[in-house]
Amino acid sequence: MDGMDVTKETGTFLCKTGDIPESGVLRVVVAGYPPLAVYKLDGGFYATEDLCSHGNASLSTGFIESGTIVCPLHFGSFDIKTGEPVDAPCSREIETYPITLRDDDILVSKPDR
Repeated sequence: MDGMDVTKETGTFLCKTGDIPESGVLRVVVAGYPPLAVYKLDGGFYATEDLCSHGNASLSTGFIESGTIVCPLHFGSFDIKTGEPVDAPCSREIETYPITLRDDDILVSKPDR
């Protein structure tokens, strides 16, 4: 699936695949990571930091529109797959995190940077 390496089974448990509806987002807090927004989009799973880079808002309380997460504070948006800003006033990207699956478990890893 796009956005995931299903052959790699290491990482930190976030949630179950059934916890996120299609085109949905879930806020998850786990040790060693900032709060994360975990998305199900087009059958794939993705994770970004949950904090908008423009304002102090939780992206997981926003809404998904055309592959972007729209911030609930000023309605700027970010590409869910890349973290790139799409609409003003957002101008700085948000961090994305690699997702893997182990059965029905969604796991996250640190970005390779």
